[in-house]
Amino acid sequence: MNKLNLMKKTNLIQKSKILFLATLIISLLFVSCSDDDDDDDEYGNWVESSTFDGNSRANSVSFTIGTKGYLVTGYDGDDYLSDTWEYNSEGDYWVEKAPFPGAARSAAVGFSINGKGYLGTGYNDDDEELKDFWEYDPTSDTWIQKADFGGTARYGAIGFAIGNDGYIGTGYDGSEQKDFWKYDVATDSWEQSVGFGGQKRKDASVFIIDDVAYIGLGIHNGSYEEDFYSFDGSNWTRLTDLDDDDDDDDDYEVLLSSGAAFSMNGLGYVTTGISGAITTESWSYDPLTDTWEEVPVFEGSARQNASAFTFSDKAFVLMGRSGSYYFDDVWEFKPDELENEDD
Repeated sequence: MNKLNLMKKTNLIQKSKILFLATLIISLLFVSCSDDDDDDDEYGNWVESSTFDGNSRANSVSFTIGTKGYLVTGYDGDDYLSDTWEYNSEGDYWVEKAPFPGAARSAAVGFSINGKGYLGTGYNDDDEELKDFWEYDPTSDTWIQKADFGGTARYGAIGFAIGNDGYIGTGYDGSEQKDFWKYDVATDSWEQSVGFGGQKRKDASVFIIDDVAYIGLGIHNGSYEEDFYSFDGSNWTRLTDLDDDDDDDDDYEVLLSSGAAFSMNGLGYVTTGISGAITTESWSYDPLTDTWEEVPVFEGSARQNASAFTFSDKAFVLMGRSGSYYFDDVWEFKPDELENEDD
């Protein structure tokens, strides 16, 4: 082989090696990017539903009965409200129902028991704290006043039901409170429920999993509360604090007030609210491991004082406000779908 041919062959081999190495690098980069994309995939997708038919608002009462959600009272930036709206979760539409006959109000609480809704506390347009308590029957579309709440008049409390009993606790009556009261539907009477060892607070959050209430968050003396509890109707149990930093691998900090809370498929969720500023952060809580995990952020605008509906297979977050702007949008959370910001 002459010298010229030898040089050509050498150059060809070198070019082949360079081409191979370039192809290998590109392939590795592609695989790496693909792996990164896979790692970025998160379950938990927010999808916008039918816009609310009534006025934009915040600090409304919400409760669910069967496949229907009910949104009552609230504040729209100008007026305190007393209208009642029913959301059909199967048809994704709204129907206005009989207006709430009590004083128009904001920051009240509500829950449902045995096919009826209950609403109480809050404050009115004279900035008076309230303690009246009402029952709504969706079958007859009527409201009936019941025995006044057993504690002091207040707003920013939490309300929930365990079995056939309702509970209202915490809130603000001139200062933050920590008392809880049980409502007996059968006797239309209130009894103080003792044993809560947590801190005083207002604008806390609660969700129910398997007839156990999980209670925490909120604010006291200008500071976010970090203690977190479960309550089964008889016993209070302190759980891991919301700013757990004992394990470097599982550090988290879930500190906010005025958030929206709901439960679904055995997990509890908290989203939006105030955490230094209004936020879209969303967190899930697993009662089996007593741990929190950050999930995809709420895809609507950041807000506080939103409401939530929970059904057997669906959950919605709706309304709320950002400063002086009030919302009327409705968002469904789908925990088993991959996050998709473009849907």
